[in-house]
Amino acid sequence: MNQKRRLNSPPCLSLILLLIFSNTVPALAVSRRARLNIQQRSAPPIASPTRDERLWQKALKLHRSAIIVDGHNDIPTIMVDDNYDIATPSAGKYHTDLARMKQGGMTGEFFSIYVDGKYAKEGGAARRAMDLIDVVYRAAERYPNQLMMATSVADIRRAKRDGKIAALMGIEGGHAIENSLSALRDFYRLGVRYMTLTHNNTNDWADSARDKPLHNGLTDFGKEVVREMNRLGMLVDVSHVSDKTMSDALDVSTAPVIASHSSARALDSHPRNIPDDLLRRIAKNGGVVMVNFYTVFIDQKAYDADKERDKRLKPQLDALKEKFKGDDKRLEEEQNKLYATNPLPPTPLSVLIDHIDHIAKVAGIDHVGLGSDFDGGVTLPEGVKDISELPNITYELLRRGYSETDVRKILGENFLRAFSQAEQIARTSTRSISGEGSTQRLPQARK
Repeated sequence: MNQKRRLNSPPCLSLILLLIFSNTVPALAVSRRARLNIQQRSAPPIASPTRDERLWQKALKLHRSAIIVDGHNDIPTIMVDDNYDIATPSAGKYHTDLARMKQGGMTGEFFSIYVDGKYAKEGGAARRAMDLIDVVYRAAERYPNQLMMATSVADIRRAKRDGKIAALMGIEGGHAIENSLSALRDFYRLGVRYMTLTHNNTNDWADSARDKPLHNGLTDFGKEVVREMNRLGMLVDVSHVSDKTMSDALDVSTAPVIASHSSARALDSHPRNIPDDLLRRIAKNGGVVMVNFYTVFIDQKAYDADKERDKRLKPQLDALKEKFKGDDKRLEEEQNKLYATNPLPPTPLSVLIDHIDHIAKVAGIDHVGLGSDFDGGVTLPEGVKDISELPNITYELLRRGYSETDVRKILGENFLRAFSQAEQIARTSTRSISGEGSTQRLPQARK
C-alpha cells in the first residue's frame, strides 16, 4: 500500500540467524494510515441502488462455497504495535477481526509482514519482520479452531474443507532480507510465500514507484533475488515497484508473478498502479493482479483530492512535525485531528468493480484477483468498509453479468492457479533450500 501505520518501536538489534548488512534509503513522508477510521466516519454516505434480493441470495450461496483469497492485509502491524488480539471485536476501529473474517467468507488471508522503510535506514529490518511473523503464528496457535498456518495451495484448500481460515504470510519491502539471500531462504522456511520487492523506498537492489530511482530497475543482485524466489517457490510481488523494476522482474521470472495489492493506472493515474502494457505482460507471464481497495488508488477524484489536501495542509503539517519532533505518537494524534476535519470525498463500490473489469478486459479474466489492503488502505469504498462486507463484491460481479465460474476465479481460483504453477516450477528444481541456493552478495551496502 501507499500509506502505512507509523511504527513507534525503537531501532532493533541484529537478528542472530540472519546475515545483517547496513542499509540506508532517503527519508520518507510521515505515514498516514492512522487517518483510517476518522476519515471514514467523517465522509458522507453514498446511497446504494436497491438490492435485488434474489440475486443477493445467489451471491451469498456462491460466496459461501467459493475459495476466497485476499492478497494483502496489514493487521499484523496493529497486532504488534497496539498489542491487538485479532479475536477481539474491533468494528469501527480496525477492518479485521476473526468474527468478521468468517462473516466475510475469507478462506486464505495473506497477513502482511510489512517492514517500514525506516528500518532500512535505522537497522533492524529483519528483526521487525520476525516480530510480525511471530504474531501471526501466535494468533494461529491461540485460535486453532478458526485459523491454520498455510504455506501451499493444498493448505488453502484444506482450510476451506475444514471451515478454517488459512493464515499465509507475505513480506512487504525487500529491504527486510537485508541484502542477504540466506535471510530470504530463512524467511521461506518460516512460511513466507511472497515478497514485495520494494515498499515506498528504493532499496539497494530495486527501484520503487514512490522514491528516487537509483538502479534503472533491478540490479544484478535484484535479478538474483527473483531467480532465488523462483527456485524456492516464493512468489515475486511487483506491487510498489517502479515500472522498470516490474519489467525487469517479468524478464527474469520463470514463475508467475503477482501484484498483491495494485490497481489499474488507466483508471487512476497514481504511480502505484499498473499501466496496461504491464498488465498484458503479467498476463503473458501467467501472473495475477490483485486489486487494491484503497480509494486513492482506485478513484481519480480521491487521488486528486488527496494531492490537493496535502498541498493545502502542508504549512500545518510542517508545523506539527517541527512541534512534535521526536514524539511520533503525539505527532500521529495531531495529524489525525487535522485530517479528520478535511476528509476525502467518498467512493462508490462501483469504482472498485471498474478496476476488476478493466484488468479482466486488458489482461484476461484469469489474471485478476482481490488484494484489499485492509488495515493498511486509509479509506475504502462504500460497501467494503471492512472484511465482513466482501460478499458485496460477489453480488456486484454477478450484477454486472460475470458468470459464477468467472466470479470464483476472481475471488481466489486465479491466485491458486498462479501459486500452484510457482510450486510446480520450484519442484522441478532442487528442493535443497540452502544447499543449492545462490551465495551471491552485494559488495557493500549503499550509503
